[in-house]
Amino acid sequence: MADKSLIGRAMSHGTADVEKGRLRFFAKATGETSPVYTDEAAARDAGHPALPVPPTFLMCLNSGIGDMRANLESLQLDLGRILHAEQAFEYHRMAYAGDTLRFETKIEDIYDKKGGALHFVVQATRVTNQNGDHVADLRSTLVERRG
Repeated sequence: MADKSLIGRAMSHGTADVEKGRLRFFAKATGETSPVYTDEAAARDAGHPALPVPPTFLMCLNSGIGDMRANLESLQLDLGRILHAEQAFEYHRMAYAGDTLRFETKIEDIYDKKGGALHFVVQATRVTNQNGDHVADLRSTLVERRG
């Protein structure tokens, strides 16, 4: 069980390259039909310098940063008892194919509900691009079922 002394603790950090092939694959896998996300000419015609990053794709990139199992162990969470309860995105600027994005994740909050039967851990991730520009903030909540 994670305790409140972990609030503010850095959990992971690293970089990920935004690759055209992954963007196209993600668009197809999520049923995105706008050619802006798969065709470079359509993206440029729409005013983008390259293929834009589709909504929620940053979660995919962030999932490759750090060691999830080690993070869960450091939080003393049981992998068999956790659920992904919430994901939120706040965008500050667009990201594009060819960008290198930096992800820095910290523990934002830890709390219980239902008399301790549900244990929540909220992680906040700041995303910046290769120029240090603030791209987005991601917020992810895990819940561990107890009892």
